[in-house]
Amino acid sequence: MYTVLDRSTKQEGGAGVCALAVMAKTPRVGKVKTRLAPVLGFEGAAEINVCFLRDTARNIADVVKDGGAAGLVCYTPVGDEGAFDHLLPHGFALIAQRGDGFGERLLAAAEDILSCGFGAVCLIDSDSPTLPQAALREAVEALQRPGDRVVLGGSDDGGYYLIGLKIAHVEPFENIAWSTASVYAETVAQVRGAGIELMELPVWYDVDDGETLAVLERELMGGERPAFAKVEGYDAKATREFLVERLARLNT
Repeated sequence: MYTVLDRSTKQEGGAGVCALAVMAKTPRVGKVKTRLAPVLGFEGAAEINVCFLRDTARNIADVVKDGGAAGLVCYTPVGDEGAFDHLLPHGFALIAQRGDGFGERLLAAAEDILSCGFGAVCLIDSDSPTLPQAALREAVEALQRPGDRVVLGGSDDGGYYLIGLKIAHVEPFENIAWSTASVYAETVAQVRGAGIELMELPVWYDVDDGETLAVLERELMGGERPAFAKVEGYDAKATREFLVERLARLNT
């Protein structure tokens, strides 16, 4: 249903386009959001993962309408492309992940997407359904300006939800203690140590476990902005509908 790209696929007119690429696993039960299983069960965890993908892709699609950006999903595993059928807006494309470790996969994704002819790429996590649209627009605008730079959006847990580049620099992905609270700080140090200009986006959050799911529920169902947030989050409709239906089931 969606075009599948590889590093040899050249996009006409892509030089002025920033690819907004969601890093995602195919949404299979027992394979995604397993840390939410104690709260939602494995089926519920897979269902909310689908909602996260729908909302993140819709958020990106709104930015794409402004011009200068394109929507992608960088997925794993290879061969499971059909799992995304009917989940993504029209015009999205898929590109497979490659590599072993997390940093290796991120670097390979940047290399492959830029090799397709895009002028810049933002790699975006699939765990932040209310990611402010303003942050995406800021990233695209920063990468459209002349000169080399890295754009980084930090998460309140010490990681990051977005990294944007014009050149597939190795340094942001080297010597990082992945899946720890020091990822953002270490990445900033690597970028600055390499002499690359850094542009930082507003802090946001990932939904990984019961505690962060509660933050999401308060935001989407109670209108309570996270304490650290300085901007409004995206109205993640699919995720909110899932949470409303879940609450209704719990109350029956």
